[in-house]
Amino acid sequence: SLLETPEFKSMHSPLALALGKNVSGEPVVADLSKMPHLLLAGTTNSGKSICLAALICCLVMNNTPHDLKLVMLDPKMVELARFNGLPHLIGSVETEIERMLAVLRWALAEMDNRYRLMAEAKVRNLESYNRKMLQKKQDTLPRLVIFVDELADLMMSSPDQTEHNLIRLAQMARPTGIHMVVATQPPSRDIV
Repeated sequence: SLLETPEFKSMHSPLALALGKNVSGEPVVADLSKMPHLLLAGTTNSGKSICLAALICCLVMNNTPHDLKLVMLDPKMVELARFNGLPHLIGSVETEIERMLAVLRWALAEMDNRYRLMAEAKVRNLESYNRKMLQKKQDTLPRLVIFVDELADLMMSSPDQTEHNLIRLAQMARPTGIHMVVATQPPSRDIV
């Protein structure tokens, strides 16, 4: 029902997200393209994975597989598996740590490649690049959204590689049309 609200329809963004309703019952919407990235934090059974699924549905409803590609990393192996076979998905939902790390390295290489293409085209972001390519009747680049469920599990398995890759993506990926949506548990209060 949130996808049919005037608030959501007026977003006019391919990365529009229906986040829910506020305490007054009014729809809350956001634009992922205007955020650096999105972090969902909460305790076990607080609804993080359900929120991820809802966000994925919003993006899939608004975009063709040509315009949007999704990457999903799920260390728990159960929450995102339902999206296997989705035409927007690159490969399948990754559940093995080594493959997840390889996907993050691939995302860094893709980001660097997009920066090279944008430099050659003399543009600063994906939207300008795609506009220029359309004018030249050449192929455009899709937006890419990387979903990570339970980042804490991935961090515990391989902290150094995961942190390095995520930090670099978080700092540099947005102009290239690569965005991340990450769900994790907040750190324990016992940890200083």
